[in-house]
Amino acid sequence: MAIVDRQQRSSERKMFGLCPFWQTSTTTNDSSSSSSTRNLNHNGSRHSETMPVKRSKTVSSIARSLLPPRRRLRLDPSNNLYFPYEPGTQARSAIRLKNTSKSHVAFKFQTTAPKSCFMRPPGGILAPGESIIATVFKFIERPENNEVQVDLKSKVKFKIMSLKVTAGVDYLPELFDEQRDQVTVERILRVVFLDVGRPSPALDKLKRQLAEAEAALETRKKPAPDIGPRVGGEGLVIDEWKERREKYLARQQVEAVDST
Repeated sequence: MAIVDRQQRSSERKMFGLCPFWQTSTTTNDSSSSSSTRNLNHNGSRHSETMPVKRSKTVSSIARSLLPPRRRLRLDPSNNLYFPYEPGTQARSAIRLKNTSKSHVAFKFQTTAPKSCFMRPPGGILAPGESIIATVFKFIERPENNEVQVDLKSKVKFKIMSLKVTAGVDYLPELFDEQRDQVTVERILRVVFLDVGRPSPALDKLKRQLAEAEAALETRKKPAPDIGPRVGGEGLVIDEWKERREKYLARQQVEAVDST
């Protein structure tokens, strides 16, 4: 029996020797499995560490894009431009602009009706905390069939834009084109007509602001100390409006000729 057992074990060793891949494959599979497990755990931990950061960055960027732009100017009135309804005349409105930021701010007006509207001043630069009352002029056409359009919003709109600038920079309209990405649309204002024969808080406020604007204009018109060449004063409003309109019409005619 001992001889038979030794022969059997010897034959088993020979067969095992003829098939060495059993042992290597088992060992390899075990090592690869453990290595894969380690890699999976390592990658998983790294993934879990990086994913919250990426997610937080994505959420913050989306949140910033959804936030309204930060206003630099405070407008009064804030949503509308009120004009006394006087058909056939050049009516006036007024709006106060105040720089509420900590830097110098350039502002600029735009309108959908440049033929019949203009602003004084059309743009400028305000220091921190500085304010100005701008006057807006609009020619009110006579309605057809003498229809009264009191307290109705006009289709004309005004846009006020702002731009952060450094102190000492001279105002140029081209600043808003050169730094278009930094421009903020402060407000889009609608035109509202007021009945001059019907007293209202809006009409009283408009009269006060126009009086302040006129007083400020008269102050600016006062001759400055004689320290250099004299600069000509401002012309009449109606002349300024006519000149701007003539230039606009001439430019339109030139563009029409060029297009043909």
